[in-house]
Amino acid sequence: MKLPVKMTINDQSYSHEVEPRLLLVHYIRETVGLTGTHVGCDTSQCGACTILMNGQAVKACNFFAVQADGANIMTIEGLAKDGELHPIQMGFWEKHGLQCGFCTPGMIMSVYQMLERYPKPSEELIRHQLEGNLCRCTGYHNIVKAIEWAAEHMPAKK
Repeated sequence: MKLPVKMTINDQSYSHEVEPRLLLVHYIRETVGLTGTHVGCDTSQCGACTILMNGQAVKACNFFAVQADGANIMTIEGLAKDGELHPIQMGFWEKHGLQCGFCTPGMIMSVYQMLERYPKPSEELIRHQLEGNLCRCTGYHNIVKAIEWAAEHMPAKK
């Protein structure tokens, strides 16, 4: 049995018939073809699959695709606009906030929500907010510096 799902991902509408057990992360990667959202642990521990669903940072391995029916989703592919990297992406570039890059898309999507809520976060808040995202390569020092850089370069809220 397949069920219909319809959602908007990065401002584009998608509709498919899916198995009820299909995880959202696999729908995004395999059905839609957006492979920037990574599958890390399938247990919601690592955060590599973090996306924004209706403005909230969520782990896509924690939801079935049918649970996202009608949702507005943004993945890492939706951040850059007109060929210009988002300030968070630029921060990771400028401050060398990645090594292998596997965790980076999930980190960036979590940081996006954090900076929406806290435009000028302290180092302590940044470290606290990253607790749901694991990086196996770094000591997080450059990731924190990248986020601080991004916070300084984000456009001011109106």
